[in-house]
Amino acid sequence: MYEWLKDYRKLEEEIAYLEFNLKRTKKELGRWTLGDLSDVKLTSESDGAKLEEQIEAIVYELAHKQNDLYDLKRLICTFSGLEYKILYRKYVEVKTIEKIAEELGYSPRYIYNKH
Repeated sequence: MYEWLKDYRKLEEEIAYLEFNLKRTKKELGRWTLGDLSDVKLTSESDGAKLEEQIEAIVYELAHKQNDLYDLKRLICTFSGLEYKILYRKYVEVKTIEKIAEELGYSPRYIYNKH
């Protein structure tokens, strides 16, 4: 497999996890501010007191990963060759072999074999 495709998939997975973690951390913060834990007294060392800092760090990392993904997509678009076009459409744009064949002007069987 092409290294850029491995990097692309890894970035996608990391972004998905960061989005999940951000959502989960925000829910936890909601429990401490408005939910069932709102009447619990926090100390500066407790996990609840550090949630806003954690959210800020996750948002920062997520933004950088999304920028990296955007830059990688731009780089991939500069590659020439039919194989790159097929792989980009298949794994980045998530298109079917038939749709790729239609867009590139080849038969689905030819695109399948090239893939």
